[in-house]
Amino acid sequence: MIIGIDLGTTNSAVAIWRDGESVLVPNALGDLLTPSAVSITDTGEALIGLAARERQPTHPKHTVTAFKRFIGTQQSVTLGKRKFDAEELSALVLRQLKADAEAFTGETVTGAVITVPAYFNDRQRKATRRAGDLAGLEVKRLVNEPTAAALAFGIQTREQEPFLVFDLGGGTFDVSIVEVFDGVVEVRASSGDNRLGGEDFNERLIDLVRARIDPDKKLEKADPVVLAELLRAAAERTRRKLSESDEAEFAIVWKDESFATTVYASALEEACAPLLQRLRDPVLRSLRDSNIRVETLSEIVLVGGSTRMPIVRKAITRMFGRFPNATVHPDHAVALGAAVQAGLLSRDVALDEVRLTDVCPFTLGIEVAEGDGRGGYREGIFSPIIDRNTPIPASRVNSYHTLADNQREIHFGIYQGEAREVASNVKLGEMRIQVPPKPRGEVSIECRFTYDTSGMLDVDVSVPSTGVTRSLVIMDQSDPLTEKQIAERRDALAAIKVHPREESENAAVRARAARCYESFLGRERDIVGQWLSTFDGALDSQDPRTIREAREQLVTALDSLEGERFL
Repeated sequence: MIIGIDLGTTNSAVAIWRDGESVLVPNALGDLLTPSAVSITDTGEALIGLAARERQPTHPKHTVTAFKRFIGTQQSVTLGKRKFDAEELSALVLRQLKADAEAFTGETVTGAVITVPAYFNDRQRKATRRAGDLAGLEVKRLVNEPTAAALAFGIQTREQEPFLVFDLGGGTFDVSIVEVFDGVVEVRASSGDNRLGGEDFNERLIDLVRARIDPDKKLEKADPVVLAELLRAAAERTRRKLSESDEAEFAIVWKDESFATTVYASALEEACAPLLQRLRDPVLRSLRDSNIRVETLSEIVLVGGSTRMPIVRKAITRMFGRFPNATVHPDHAVALGAAVQAGLLSRDVALDEVRLTDVCPFTLGIEVAEGDGRGGYREGIFSPIIDRNTPIPASRVNSYHTLADNQREIHFGIYQGEAREVASNVKLGEMRIQVPPKPRGEVSIECRFTYDTSGMLDVDVSVPSTGVTRSLVIMDQSDPLTEKQIAERRDALAAIKVHPREESENAAVRARAARCYESFLGRERDIVGQWLSTFDGALDSQDPRTIREAREQLVTALDSLEGERFL
């Protein structure tokens, strides 16, 4: 069985293609979304999902979220006694989603379609593939997130006119313009910003209230890691409340003292104005590249949990001069589209007439030198080989020549980006090839880029006069893993004891109660403490019925205290 996975910054989801439609898979708690969170207990056991996220305010040094933002880099975090990079943390989440799918279907998962932001570079895509490998999944294909959402929307509506998918998640922003005709879902153009999402709005909210909640600067004495997590959790809750009301309270508790203030939606909108402005450029770029006018778009389809924010919807309405389409579930669309792609790969008869085409979301090329008009050369110039928004799979070749007499080697720096100088673009790799020593300009070199439907880049360089050819599948130079090293990392992850799936509900609700105990003061804190003692007593009984009834009572009580439970 092939599953579809939306590996998100804030939440992840898994779906399957069954009986002619995409079906979301519930986790052990019955939720369709699993927080992208990992926590390590004092005993070295891994908690994944809601139980981990609820521990973040109380155990910030043992819990991590939003690690998708540093996938493909060397950044790591220490949880307990062990260091984890983003690939390993993502692998733990993927492994949990795989287990949920197998428990739901009773079948063995053999492969997965995993979604990635359209603007993920080659290094980030390969890191995502490695995360799937570490989780024991054969990654059949990587699909751009807005493309997956477009696939889910296009299958439902069979729209003929182009529509725009506006995907603002927890950590990234993507835009795709899509057309559906005769069963073909065609992506005309994609653009985006890998460093723009709900987490950035949280940071602006924290900046807005920081001085107001702490005029005496008492919080400067707090552990910065603990304080950062308290503020982040409060910002997330406040931002969600502002999606339903014009005002909300921002509050944290530190050392039994409350720090709080009221936040108004208008003030948040003003503070986030620079972020809202950044939403425009990717939209304009995708419209230009597709040669489609904004008035010809049939729909503006909202995807991603951050599009729930009224300030974002107002900005979109002003940008396009009309109200966006909010009929697609913003948190589910990407996973549902990934399941459609899984169905296509499984050759389900219900999808016989459906085809998907995508584009390369960024320009790919190499570093060259060019004449400066004074007999010298200017280095560090970007020479595009595959332009952004070229339909894929694509293969393009350019010819180059030697610069110096008797030159014996050509060095190719491989880049992605749109800037003329390579220093402003992203370096993906490099390679060298030997050439025969001849006068400058007499030796030609052909460089071919091949970019496939999973967003993977192959580079072939050849010297026609000698027949010498060098090929390279771009790898992360900072972490060039061998198959043996990958196997060792997989075994190390497998050795980490994961909290039993069937006990996830108990772990999650207890972590939530512990967080509430630290978040409230006075009478409310005493009451939560009593609830925790009662629930711990039920757990000690080891009687499933007693535990279930106590858990249900505790969840109801916490809901009444907090007024919400969000994913």
